[in-house]
Amino acid sequence: MKIVVIGGSGLIGSKVVNILRQAGHEVVAASPSTGVNTLTGEGLAQALAGAQVVVDVANSPSFEDKPALEFFETSGRNLLVAEKTAGVRHHVALSVVGTDRLLESGPGSLSGYFRAKMAQENLIKASGIPFTIVHATQFFEFVKNIAQSAATDGSTIRLSPVLMQPMVSDDVAAAVADMALGEPMNAMVEVAGPDKIRQDELVRQFLTATGDPRNVVTDANVGYYGIKVNDQSLVPGENPRLGTTRFSEWLSRSIPQNKTVERPAIPSSSLPGKVGKVVALLLCGIALAALSRITLTVAATTEPKEAKLAKLMSKDLTDLPGKEGLMLLIEYPPGSSDPIHRHNAHGFIYVLEGSIVMQVRGGKEVTLTPGQTFYEGPQDVHVVGRNASQTKPAKFVVFFVKDKGAPVLVPAQ
Repeated sequence: MKIVVIGGSGLIGSKVVNILRQAGHEVVAASPSTGVNTLTGEGLAQALAGAQVVVDVANSPSFEDKPALEFFETSGRNLLVAEKTAGVRHHVALSVVGTDRLLESGPGSLSGYFRAKMAQENLIKASGIPFTIVHATQFFEFVKNIAQSAATDGSTIRLSPVLMQPMVSDDVAAAVADMALGEPMNAMVEVAGPDKIRQDELVRQFLTATGDPRNVVTDANVGYYGIKVNDQSLVPGENPRLGTTRFSEWLSRSIPQNKTVERPAIPSSSLPGKVGKVVALLLCGIALAALSRITLTVAATTEPKEAKLAKLMSKDLTDLPGKEGLMLLIEYPPGSSDPIHRHNAHGFIYVLEGSIVMQVRGGKEVTLTPGQTFYEGPQDVHVVGRNASQTKPAKFVVFFVKDKGAPVLVPAQ
């Protein structure tokens, strides 16, 4: 068959493409980088010509309410119209377990994103094209993002004990590929990991495996990305398809077994009376980071490749209602790189040591050295973030102006 994978260059899409190609099918990995844009319609007709199946695993570049809704509605309509014209016989879409249960929380949460996903699903159901919607639980690969986005207090992370059933992205891709090769179900199918685990314990195990010195404190009031949840919100219902990879197995093969050196806590400083002077706050944080002389003594050849994070300070910006300032010290070990992500915030970067490579989608890749700066806005998708050196670490300060209580980092494609 000819199968078109929308979002074919992302985490799940690239795996689905490989599985289907290995099975002998003609597969088009469609994304803006290959000239296929579902938002504008560019390249859709050519890509879908002769296709029997379309797999949509594309994600919104923004998790904010309005941009996410605009993305899924516009992209969904354009794609479905093009599929009808091309005579596509099966539309497969990837969504999230619990989407219909994650809609009720207010501003600062991700409920608007899930409302946008529901709008996408409703378009599919009303299109008249035979379909299968795959609801997957949280990916193992995004546990780090949960830890980074959680409510923090110095070296403490506050997380809900809500029940989860996460799974590895390989198993998600395998399930999506199987559905693409099967008959349309005109229904939703749930896929999940083999084991249930509480969110606080999941992150606690991840921090232990990575040598992260932060502590997890259980707090039932913090929810899930700001969304009110219970033990039925994030787990599948009856008879889900289960993956085979356990979290402990994934940790043992995916996370370097070195332990990071614990860093001293850095006290917060008070802000000037007029917090509208964001630049003054940024410069103050840079001075704090430089004077703190935080160093790590682990040899470069044995350091893990994941970035290390220390919270320098956070403060409500009372002159900017609903906003807060968050300052972090980031260390890239040699060869470290970030997954594609976004911050939904104004981000100001100042390099302290080494050299780093930065790029937002649509912008140029730049290499920054000590004393140089970089900015990314709320709508930017951070496609490149890495240490320019394979032998030396790099350090930088980043200051965010963000919605109060909102996640500081969310995955993107």
